[in-house]
Amino acid sequence: MPQESPDRVLIFDTTLRDGEQSPGISLNTTEKLEIAHQLARLGVDIIEAGFPIASPGDFEAVQAIAREVHGPVVAGLARANPADVERAWEAVRDAERPRIHTFVSTSDIHIVHQLQATREDVKGLARASVAQAKGYCDDVEFSPMDATRADLDFTAEVVQIAIDEGATTINIPDTVGYTMPQEYAAYLQGLYERAPGLRDVVLSVHCHDDLGLAVANSFAGVVAGARQVECAINGIGERAGNASLEEIVMLLHTRQADIGLTTGVNTREIARSSRLVSRLTGYPVQPNKAIVGRNAFAHESGIHQDGILKDRSTYEIMDATTVGLDANQLVLGKHSGRHALRSALEELGYQVDGQALNTAFKRFKELADKKKQVTAMDLEALVTDELREESGAYTLEWFDVEASSRRPPHATVGVRTPDGEVIQGAFTGDGPIDAVFRAINAATGLDARLREFRVDAVTGGQDALGEVAVVVELGQNAGERVGLPGVLLRERATGAGQAVTTDIIEAAGMAYTRALTNAVRRMHSQAAEEAELATELATP
Repeated sequence: MPQESPDRVLIFDTTLRDGEQSPGISLNTTEKLEIAHQLARLGVDIIEAGFPIASPGDFEAVQAIAREVHGPVVAGLARANPADVERAWEAVRDAERPRIHTFVSTSDIHIVHQLQATREDVKGLARASVAQAKGYCDDVEFSPMDATRADLDFTAEVVQIAIDEGATTINIPDTVGYTMPQEYAAYLQGLYERAPGLRDVVLSVHCHDDLGLAVANSFAGVVAGARQVECAINGIGERAGNASLEEIVMLLHTRQADIGLTTGVNTREIARSSRLVSRLTGYPVQPNKAIVGRNAFAHESGIHQDGILKDRSTYEIMDATTVGLDANQLVLGKHSGRHALRSALEELGYQVDGQALNTAFKRFKELADKKKQVTAMDLEALVTDELREESGAYTLEWFDVEASSRRPPHATVGVRTPDGEVIQGAFTGDGPIDAVFRAINAATGLDARLREFRVDAVTGGQDALGEVAVVVELGQNAGERVGLPGVLLRERATGAGQAVTTDIIEAAGMAYTRALTNAVRRMHSQAAEEAELATELATP
């Protein structure tokens, strides 16, 4: 991808690849597509849609994004081996602007202990993988993984090999979040001096937040000459996460007069992008999170409030409307019709008609009977919740709960299995929600353990939609109940689920069955991977 201008910083979003690798996140293809469409509306330059060889589901999602999302470059990640590169190409080949992103470690720590190889092996892998990728498409990105802990001269040599083979973007990852801004800038400058071809391609930065320096390091890289930043919505990602997209974008936007750099991001879509990713992943946004936290533009101190009322610039360096936090003007009620709903959804960026509109209208009417006013954020939450409905899943059909302070709460539930059968279960618990969870376990025969539970209100007021997120864990010997008899996995399968309704108990039950579905699917995926590994080890 040619650099458009020396003052233009490309935004490479890895929410759907590095972000989805966060523990407990399990997005289906429909959910990934919706996030990708929102990223396109946000105006990111590159969407790293996934790691195609990781699983059939990942391949399917990357392929769907490549075919259906227009505007940004769509990239697939591949290790430096022929099968990975070929699979990545198969996934992105139908994109308007496909990219293959291939990588191999250059740090001795990784070469010796993970790859169990030599530096010469690494150079050969880099040369072969970039050449193979270049044979498929013009846009090829190469990353020397763990570069910031690697020998500078050796990394420069590998980088030059990748450039000579046709790489158009060179990304320098701070894979474990170890470096500091001044070190990172010096490292990039050292690469410029040692790899002559680096000034003819796009230099990219990919920083992790293990020491809380991901955005600071990314900015240092940009100042040092990088013109692509790899980041994720809400900063999600492996371990402590990635550089936060909204923070690096608004840093460049707010200080543009001093920095002289711009992005192509439509900043007014930032808040909605943040909410969508949070809802679909189940990862909450901390209240004091920069840019998108609910307290980012709130003022409680009397001194601050006095200053804000007189002039907002006294205590705010950004206008909340620039990130899409303007007043919620869109309001519908129970008398609103299909046309009004469709117009409201289109205003929010959702194109719905036919059966999808009928389903959305039914959910809207159910909500409007319980709430006097349905706001834009309510509609966002409803549409996002619809993305989670899919066939072949456990679903909560109905529930009854008896609760009293004089005896333990008792719940009875009806759960539809992936095969379409409705089964029942009953149990008591510490509270009504705990009783529902135990009843679901009794119905399904899955002794799942609740790892995380969170409840949030979508909007304010007594009639607010309740948003519930849960993470469950299946035991290693749960295979008998999910069609994997005799299978004992090396690690427990986890799954996350979320749901939105005005009834917290109902939302909790729906979220729990969705989490069970994702955990079971992860168990099947792990079993397939272990079987494949066993076959490879058994092959002479």
